[in-house]
Amino acid sequence: MILLRLEPGMDLMAEMEALEVEGAVVSGIGSLHGVRIRTADESILTVEGPLEIISLQGTITGDGVHIHIAVADSSGSVLGGHLKGYCRVRTTVELAVIPYHGKLRRVMDDRTGYRELLVLD
Repeated sequence: MILLRLEPGMDLMAEMEALEVEGAVVSGIGSLHGVRIRTADESILTVEGPLEIISLQGTITGDGVHIHIAVADSSGSVLGGHLKGYCRVRTTVELAVIPYHGKLRRVMDDRTGYRELLVLD
């Protein structure tokens, strides 16, 4: 398992994209200044902080990252969805990534219209 701490001002998405590992992001906690997410109806929301990361998980492949995130604002209201960026670390972010020793790729799935995960040994 790879454990990382991201420091204030770092970009969460950029740091995950820069990892030279393919695998599963199994945990993420910390705080952000704001976040951009895609919701289930494919709307894009920009949420201003301060925000606490309640949950963060997904995959890192040679084709990029696919991360879902839930964040809480200062009133405790929670929003979540597909992480799209605009995610500067406020105080800290702690990530846990389990490497996969095969190959992970994203390929177009005609049924969904999205690039979906392909797991190769």
